[in-house]
Amino acid sequence: MQICRYRDLRKGARLGYVHEGRVYDLTAAAPDHMSSMASLLAHPDLAEELHRVQAGILSQENIAFRELDCPPEPGRPHLLAPADRQEIWAAGVTYFRSRTARMEESKAAASHYDRLYDAPRPELFFKATPHRTVGPNAPVRIRSDASWNVPEPELALAIGPDLRLVGFTIGNDMSSRDIEGANPLYLPQAKMYLECCALGPVITLAEAVPDPCALDISLTVARRGRVVFEGNTSTSQLKRGFGELIEYLGRDNAFPDGVFLLTGTGVVPPNDFTLEEDDFVSITIDAVGTLRNPVRRGGRYV
Repeated sequence: MQICRYRDLRKGARLGYVHEGRVYDLTAAAPDHMSSMASLLAHPDLAEELHRVQAGILSQENIAFRELDCPPEPGRPHLLAPADRQEIWAAGVTYFRSRTARMEESKAAASHYDRLYDAPRPELFFKATPHRTVGPNAPVRIRSDASWNVPEPELALAIGPDLRLVGFTIGNDMSSRDIEGANPLYLPQAKMYLECCALGPVITLAEAVPDPCALDISLTVARRGRVVFEGNTSTSQLKRGFGELIEYLGRDNAFPDGVFLLTGTGVVPPNDFTLEEDDFVSITIDAVGTLRNPVRRGGRYV
Protein backbone atom coordinates (compact mmCIF):
# COMPACT_ATOMS: atom_id res chain seq x y z
CA MET A 1 0.00 0.00 0.00
CA GLN A 2 1.59 3.25 -1.17
CA ILE A 3 0.84 6.96 -0.98
CA CYS A 4 2.47 9.98 -2.61
CA ARG A 5 2.30 13.74 -2.77
CA TYR A 6 1.75 15.46 -6.10
CA ARG A 7 0.89 18.80 -7.63
CA ASP A 8 -2.43 19.23 -9.39
CA LEU A 9 -2.37 22.09 -11.87
CA ARG A 10 -5.65 23.54 -10.59
CA LYS A 11 -5.83 22.39 -6.96
CA GLY A 12 -2.20 22.63 -5.89
CA ALA A 13 -0.43 20.07 -3.69
CA ARG A 14 -2.48 16.91 -3.06
CA LEU A 15 -2.01 13.47 -1.55
CA GLY A 16 -2.27 10.50 -3.87
CA TYR A 17 -3.08 6.83 -3.47
CA VAL A 18 -0.85 4.64 -5.67
CA HIS A 19 -2.41 1.54 -7.19
CA GLU A 20 -0.99 -0.52 -10.08
CA GLY A 21 1.18 2.38 -11.26
CA ARG A 22 -1.62 4.94 -11.27
CA VAL A 23 -2.09 7.83 -8.87
CA TYR A 24 -5.56 8.51 -7.47
CA ASP A 25 -6.62 11.70 -5.69
CA LEU A 26 -6.59 10.68 -2.03
CA THR A 27 -7.35 14.19 -0.79
CA ALA A 28 -10.65 14.23 -2.71
CA ALA A 29 -11.68 10.89 -1.16
CA ALA A 30 -10.96 11.93 2.45
CA PRO A 31 -10.53 15.72 2.60
CA ASP A 32 -10.99 15.95 6.38
CA HIS A 33 -7.83 14.01 7.31
CA MET A 34 -5.97 13.34 4.05
CA SER A 35 -5.32 16.91 2.98
CA SER A 36 -1.65 17.09 4.00
CA MET A 37 1.25 14.81 4.81
CA ALA A 38 1.18 16.18 8.35
CA SER A 39 -2.42 15.04 8.88
CA LEU A 40 -1.73 11.70 7.24
CA LEU A 41 1.30 10.93 9.45
CA ALA A 42 -0.77 11.81 12.51
CA HIS A 43 -3.54 9.33 11.65
CA PRO A 44 -3.65 6.65 14.38
CA ASP A 45 -4.46 3.77 11.99
CA LEU A 46 -3.65 4.85 8.47
CA ALA A 47 -3.64 1.41 6.83
CA GLU A 48 -7.11 0.60 8.13
CA GLU A 49 -8.43 3.99 7.01
CA LEU A 50 -7.02 3.52 3.51
CA HIS A 51 -8.67 0.12 3.28
CA ARG A 52 -11.95 1.73 4.30
CA VAL A 53 -11.86 4.42 1.62
CA GLN A 54 -10.13 2.35 -1.07
CA ALA A 55 -13.29 1.48 -3.00
CA GLY A 56 -14.23 5.13 -3.26
CA ILE A 57 -10.75 6.12 -4.37
CA LEU A 58 -10.34 3.69 -7.26
CA SER A 59 -12.60 5.26 -9.84
CA GLN A 60 -11.84 6.55 -13.32
CA GLU A 61 -12.94 10.05 -12.30
CA ASN A 62 -10.47 10.05 -9.43
CA ILE A 63 -7.32 9.30 -11.46
CA ALA A 64 -4.78 12.11 -11.05
CA PHE A 65 -2.37 10.63 -13.63
CA ARG A 66 -1.96 7.24 -15.21
CA GLU A 67 1.80 6.69 -15.13
CA LEU A 68 3.57 7.05 -11.81
CA ASP A 69 7.08 7.23 -13.25
CA CYS A 70 6.70 9.95 -15.86
CA PRO A 71 8.94 13.03 -16.11
CA PRO A 72 7.41 16.37 -15.12
CA GLU A 73 6.16 18.35 -18.08
CA PRO A 74 4.50 21.76 -18.28
CA GLY A 75 0.74 21.38 -18.14
CA ARG A 76 0.79 17.95 -16.44
CA PRO A 77 0.47 16.86 -12.79
CA HIS A 78 3.76 15.69 -11.27
CA LEU A 79 5.07 14.03 -8.13
CA LEU A 80 6.46 16.10 -5.26
CA ALA A 81 8.67 15.18 -2.34
CA PRO A 82 6.44 13.56 0.30
CA ALA A 83 7.36 16.20 2.90
CA ASP A 84 5.21 19.30 3.39
CA ARG A 85 5.93 20.54 6.95
CA GLN A 86 8.25 17.79 8.20
CA GLU A 87 11.88 18.19 9.16
CA ILE A 88 14.29 15.74 7.53
CA TRP A 89 16.93 14.22 9.80
CA ALA A 90 19.66 11.69 9.02
CA ALA A 91 21.75 9.06 10.75
CA GLY A 92 25.44 8.60 10.04
CA VAL A 93 27.93 5.73 10.30
CA THR A 94 25.20 3.10 10.48
CA TYR A 95 26.89 0.88 7.88
CA PHE A 96 30.47 -0.40 8.09
CA ARG A 97 31.15 1.03 4.60
CA SER A 98 30.09 4.48 5.80
CA ARG A 99 32.44 4.20 8.78
CA THR A 100 35.33 3.40 6.45
CA ALA A 101 34.51 6.27 4.07
CA ARG A 102 34.23 8.84 6.85
CA MET A 103 37.59 7.71 8.25
CA GLU A 104 39.20 8.01 4.81
CA GLU A 105 37.89 11.51 4.10
CA SER A 106 38.73 12.93 7.53
CA LYS A 107 42.14 11.71 8.63
CA ALA A 108 42.28 14.05 11.60
CA ALA A 109 39.02 12.73 13.02
CA ALA A 110 39.24 9.12 11.82
CA SER A 111 39.30 7.70 15.34
CA HIS A 112 36.06 9.52 16.17
CA TYR A 113 34.20 7.75 13.36
CA ASP A 114 35.76 4.43 14.32
CA ARG A 115 34.50 4.78 17.90
CA LEU A 116 31.13 6.10 16.73
CA TYR A 117 30.32 2.91 14.83
CA ASP A 118 30.28 0.92 18.09
CA ALA A 119 29.17 3.72 20.43
CA PRO A 120 25.85 3.38 22.31
CA ARG A 121 24.60 6.73 20.95
CA PRO A 122 24.10 7.02 17.17
CA GLU A 123 25.07 10.01 15.07
CA LEU A 124 21.91 11.97 14.22
CA PHE A 125 21.96 15.28 12.43
CA PHE A 126 19.50 17.74 10.95
CA LYS A 127 19.51 17.30 7.19
CA ALA A 128 16.91 19.51 5.50
CA THR A 129 13.70 21.46 5.62
CA PRO A 130 10.95 20.85 3.03
CA HIS A 131 12.01 23.86 0.95
CA ARG A 132 15.52 22.42 0.64
CA THR A 133 14.15 19.03 -0.43
CA VAL A 134 13.22 17.94 -3.95
CA GLY A 135 11.03 15.17 -5.26
CA PRO A 136 11.34 12.72 -8.16
CA ASN A 137 12.86 14.03 -11.40
CA ALA A 138 13.73 17.42 -9.88
CA PRO A 139 17.44 18.36 -9.78
CA VAL A 140 19.60 17.78 -6.74
CA ARG A 141 22.45 20.22 -6.25
CA ILE A 142 26.21 19.95 -5.86
CA ARG A 143 27.69 22.87 -3.98
CA SER A 144 29.47 25.54 -6.00
CA ASP A 145 32.29 25.69 -3.43
CA ALA A 146 32.93 21.93 -3.25
CA SER A 147 34.98 19.67 -5.51
CA TRP A 148 34.11 16.22 -4.13
CA ASN A 149 30.36 15.57 -4.15
CA VAL A 150 28.53 12.26 -3.89
CA PRO A 151 24.98 10.94 -3.63
CA GLU A 152 24.09 8.78 -0.64
CA PRO A 153 21.23 6.30 -1.21
CA GLU A 154 19.28 5.67 1.98
CA LEU A 155 16.10 4.08 3.23
CA ALA A 156 14.08 6.88 4.83
CA LEU A 157 11.58 6.39 7.64
CA ALA A 158 8.30 8.32 7.65
CA ILE A 159 7.49 8.87 11.32
CA GLY A 160 4.35 10.20 12.98
CA PRO A 161 4.25 12.86 15.71
CA ASP A 162 3.89 10.05 18.26
CA LEU A 163 7.18 8.54 16.95
CA ARG A 164 5.28 5.69 15.32
CA LEU A 165 6.88 4.26 12.16
CA VAL A 166 4.31 4.95 9.43
CA GLY A 167 6.21 3.88 6.33
CA PHE A 168 9.30 3.92 4.14
CA THR A 169 10.53 6.05 1.27
CA ILE A 170 13.83 6.66 -0.54
CA GLY A 171 16.26 9.40 0.40
CA ASN A 172 19.30 10.84 -1.37
CA ASP A 173 21.52 12.50 1.24
CA MET A 174 23.74 14.62 -1.01
CA SER A 175 27.13 15.21 0.58
CA SER A 176 30.21 17.38 -0.07
CA ARG A 177 32.93 15.07 1.16
CA ASP A 178 35.80 17.52 0.80
CA ILE A 179 34.07 20.08 3.02
CA GLU A 180 33.23 17.55 5.72
CA GLY A 181 36.65 15.96 5.48
CA ALA A 182 38.41 19.29 6.02
CA ASN A 183 36.85 19.59 9.48
CA PRO A 184 34.02 17.58 11.10
CA LEU A 185 32.56 20.88 12.36
CA TYR A 186 31.79 21.72 8.73
CA LEU A 187 29.22 18.90 8.62
CA PRO A 188 26.18 21.25 8.40
CA GLN A 189 27.69 23.00 5.36
CA ALA A 190 28.57 19.68 3.73
CA LYS A 191 25.06 18.35 4.23
CA MET A 192 22.48 21.14 4.36
CA TYR A 193 21.93 23.58 1.51
CA LEU A 194 19.35 24.15 -1.22
CA GLU A 195 18.36 20.96 -3.07
CA CYS A 196 20.59 18.91 -0.77
CA CYS A 197 18.08 16.13 -0.32
CA ALA A 198 15.69 14.16 -2.52
CA LEU A 199 12.76 12.11 -1.22
CA GLY A 200 10.27 9.87 -2.97
CA PRO A 201 8.79 8.75 -5.19
CA VAL A 202 6.22 7.27 -2.79
CA ILE A 203 5.77 6.16 0.81
CA THR A 204 5.13 2.45 1.28
CA LEU A 205 3.22 1.85 4.50
CA ALA A 206 5.08 -0.16 7.14
CA GLU A 207 2.34 -2.82 7.19
CA ALA A 208 3.04 -3.55 3.50
CA VAL A 209 6.74 -4.35 4.02
CA PRO A 210 7.14 -7.86 5.49
CA ASP A 211 10.85 -7.56 6.29
CA PRO A 212 12.27 -4.01 6.16
CA CYS A 213 15.58 -5.36 7.44
CA ALA A 214 16.21 -7.26 4.20
CA LEU A 215 15.67 -4.65 1.48
CA ASP A 216 18.11 -4.35 -1.41
CA ILE A 217 19.35 -0.80 -2.14
CA SER A 218 21.04 0.07 -5.43
CA LEU A 219 22.59 3.26 -6.79
CA THR A 220 23.36 4.10 -10.41
CA VAL A 221 24.96 7.31 -11.71
CA ALA A 222 24.77 7.95 -15.46
CA ARG A 223 26.81 10.56 -17.34
CA ARG A 224 26.01 11.44 -20.94
CA GLY A 225 24.12 8.17 -21.27
CA ARG A 226 26.88 5.99 -19.81
CA VAL A 227 26.92 4.41 -16.34
CA VAL A 228 29.91 5.80 -14.41
CA PHE A 229 29.10 4.27 -11.03
CA GLU A 230 26.84 1.59 -9.65
CA GLY A 231 26.72 -0.10 -6.30
CA ASN A 232 24.36 -1.87 -3.94
CA THR A 233 23.82 -2.89 -0.35
CA SER A 234 21.03 -4.21 1.87
CA THR A 235 19.33 -2.95 4.99
CA SER A 236 20.44 -6.26 6.54
CA GLN A 237 23.86 -4.57 6.84
CA LEU A 238 22.55 -1.79 9.09
CA LYS A 239 24.37 -1.62 12.41
CA ARG A 240 21.41 -0.06 14.25
CA GLY A 241 17.72 -0.96 14.28
CA PHE A 242 14.97 1.43 13.22
CA GLY A 243 13.48 1.44 16.71
CA GLU A 244 16.82 2.45 18.23
CA LEU A 245 17.27 5.34 15.79
CA ILE A 246 13.72 6.59 16.32
CA GLU A 247 14.05 6.38 20.10
CA TYR A 248 17.22 8.49 20.10
CA LEU A 249 15.70 10.97 17.64
CA GLY A 250 12.73 11.48 19.95
CA ARG A 251 14.77 12.08 23.11
CA ASP A 252 13.97 15.56 24.41
CA ASN A 253 12.51 16.42 21.02
CA ALA A 254 9.09 16.78 19.42
CA PHE A 255 7.83 16.63 15.84
CA PRO A 256 4.22 17.88 15.79
CA ASP A 257 3.94 17.40 12.00
CA GLY A 258 5.89 14.14 11.89
CA VAL A 259 9.46 13.72 10.66
CA PHE A 260 11.54 11.87 8.07
CA LEU A 261 14.70 10.05 9.15
CA LEU A 262 17.33 8.86 6.66
CA THR A 263 18.94 5.73 8.05
CA GLY A 264 22.45 6.00 6.58
CA THR A 265 24.23 4.77 3.49
CA GLY A 266 26.06 1.56 2.72
CA VAL A 267 26.96 2.55 -0.85
CA VAL A 268 29.88 4.97 -1.20
CA PRO A 269 31.59 5.66 -4.55
CA PRO A 270 35.41 5.41 -4.67
CA ASN A 271 37.48 8.37 -3.57
CA ASP A 272 38.30 9.43 -7.14
CA PHE A 273 34.60 9.80 -8.03
CA THR A 274 32.65 13.04 -7.87
CA LEU A 275 29.30 14.03 -9.31
CA GLU A 276 29.22 16.38 -12.29
CA GLU A 277 26.52 18.68 -13.57
CA ASP A 278 23.96 16.86 -15.75
CA ASP A 279 24.69 13.48 -14.17
CA PHE A 280 21.59 11.41 -13.48
CA VAL A 281 21.19 9.60 -10.14
CA SER A 282 18.86 6.60 -9.75
CA ILE A 283 18.23 4.91 -6.40
CA THR A 284 16.12 1.76 -6.18
CA ILE A 285 14.93 0.16 -2.96
CA ASP A 286 12.85 -3.00 -2.73
CA ALA A 287 9.19 -2.42 -1.81
CA VAL A 288 9.43 1.32 -2.50
CA GLY A 289 10.51 1.92 -6.10
CA THR A 290 13.06 4.13 -7.85
CA LEU A 291 13.97 7.74 -7.11
CA ARG A 292 15.52 9.51 -10.10
CA ASN A 293 17.11 12.97 -10.10
CA PRO A 294 19.33 14.96 -12.46
CA VAL A 295 22.26 16.87 -10.98
CA ARG A 296 23.03 20.56 -11.29
CA ARG A 297 25.81 22.73 -9.90
CA GLY A 298 24.78 25.38 -7.44
CA GLY A 299 25.53 29.03 -7.14
CA ARG A 300 24.04 32.06 -5.53
CA TYR A 301 20.33 31.58 -5.02
CA VAL A 302 18.14 34.47 -6.20
